[in-house]
Amino acid sequence: MNRRQFLKDASTTFGAAMFAPSLLHAFDAAPSISHVAFVKTTDRAAGVKRAIDLLGMEKLRGKDLFIKPNFNSSDPTPGSTHEDTLAALLRQLKAMGAGPLTIGDRSGMGNTREVMGKKSAFQMGKELGAKVVVFDELASDDWELLKPQDSHWEQGFALPRVVRKAGGVVQTCCLKTHRFGGHFTLSLKNSVGFAAKVVPGNSYNFMRELHSSEHQRHMIAEINTGYKPDLILLDGVQAFTNGGPDQGKMVQSNVILAGTDRVAIDAVGVALLRHFGTTPEVSQGAIFDQEQIARAVQLKIGISSPKQIELVTGDRESAEYAKQIRAVLDGGKA
Repeated sequence: MNRRQFLKDASTTFGAAMFAPSLLHAFDAAPSISHVAFVKTTDRAAGVKRAIDLLGMEKLRGKDLFIKPNFNSSDPTPGSTHEDTLAALLRQLKAMGAGPLTIGDRSGMGNTREVMGKKSAFQMGKELGAKVVVFDELASDDWELLKPQDSHWEQGFALPRVVRKAGGVVQTCCLKTHRFGGHFTLSLKNSVGFAAKVVPGNSYNFMRELHSSEHQRHMIAEINTGYKPDLILLDGVQAFTNGGPDQGKMVQSNVILAGTDRVAIDAVGVALLRHFGTTPEVSQGAIFDQEQIARAVQLKIGISSPKQIELVTGDRESAEYAKQIRAVLDGGKA
């Protein structure tokens, strides 16, 4: 399919839903300081509550929220979101007065409905009063084609309207490397699960383009221009320091992070991976020179320097652990 034919088809398939080039600059008011809650723990449920409490998230009260887990596959955590983490997050959001809640994802390594079933998403939704959406089962009109003028996406990318129209977005990601070109998969990379592989009525394979492109890490960052999260929760109780996203070398990293800035969360995540010893790709250079992070900074998705990150702790053990990660974040040795 040539470019002209794709755009013609897209105008029908997506209802001419391309956004203006200026959306790439939608995050002009990047914060001067980004707070990242840092909780040392082996207890996911307790860690989730403590991390969110440290941030003080009153703005979520009364919001209808879309929750994006990491259900790329059904592999055990950190290959995918732990059931305890997602359940604790849902319970905490409900306790804070948020709602209604919707959970959704698209798997890259497996059938999405089967993956979500194995991860107890449907059962959890029923028990905790959350709607569950399988992105692969959405109709063509349920997708919105986004085509930033200066992105590396040849045909743009499509995001679900249910996400774009939500009152707020919450995502929970894992701590791990990515052996298929992403280098690491934290909050920025978790956003790939929002994007369509194929939209009904059009055969163009967006994920084939992504995974075959030399600009993959830039394209990952660019997906993040399509939405802005109200909360990001990173489960780093365990981490893959090599391999990933489904399997890899596991370490007990014993941390839960929470924040609102994807760049800040990913920078701290990379510092954690370096602290435990990770791949050459993730280890080399300054953290903010990592391509996912550098492109996100260009797009004003978040803060632009480690100096703008403030690690927030609530106990001595977390503070001592955070001090070690702070040194890595600032360019010291792991």
